[in-house]
Amino acid sequence: MPGVMDLQHRLVIFDLDGTLVNSLGDLAASMNAVLGSLGYPQHPTAPYRRFVGDGIAMLVRRALPPEVTDDALVERCIGLMRAEYARRQTDTTVPYPGIPALLATLAGQSRLTAVLSNKPDGPTRELVRALLAPHRFDAVRGARPDTPLKPDPAAALEIAAQLGVEQDRAAFVGDTNIDMQTARNAGMTAVGVTWGFRDADELRASGAHHIIDRPAELLERLG
Repeated sequence: MPGVMDLQHRLVIFDLDGTLVNSLGDLAASMNAVLGSLGYPQHPTAPYRRFVGDGIAMLVRRALPPEVTDDALVERCIGLMRAEYARRQTDTTVPYPGIPALLATLAGQSRLTAVLSNKPDGPTRELVRALLAPHRFDAVRGARPDTPLKPDPAAALEIAAQLGVEQDRAAFVGDTNIDMQTARNAGMTAVGVTWGFRDADELRASGAHHIIDRPAELLERLG
């Protein structure tokens, strides 16, 4: 049953930003470059912890001044952000300490692993290839036009079905309320991590079954 962490969990699905890799600096620098190019005020890095998590369009809308409501201008900014981030997405982004060892151990246990992000599909795959090799995920998926973003459970359920795993034998690991809601909506075990962009209070309020403070704790929870 969801919430009981033991060897029955054959599949571990990870969020990417704030869970496997610390990408906050590159996201903030990219959006600030867009804002600066248009003469809008820029933000310190810290507020971007609240801006990210719901996809690039929502990140742009949150970062823009509240008076910017013209849809065409917002769409232009989204395009600029995509281009800017493509140029700098690996400038400072690195895996969190302990993540490579965690992935290696999961592989040694023959558990299936996957990545599901609200970042666009192309950049998601590029970051995984660039920063998380030599681990080979069984599925990697970012935002696609034909699938709703998290917290809709569709993509998570498609990953589980693709890998032949019942949802109650899957754990979903992430750092935001969106991730915990995704896990709950999919009938998966929700594992919140505190080393990412949000805090334990948010994770707990969003339905986390378990909250962990370091990657190795996931292994302890899994059994």
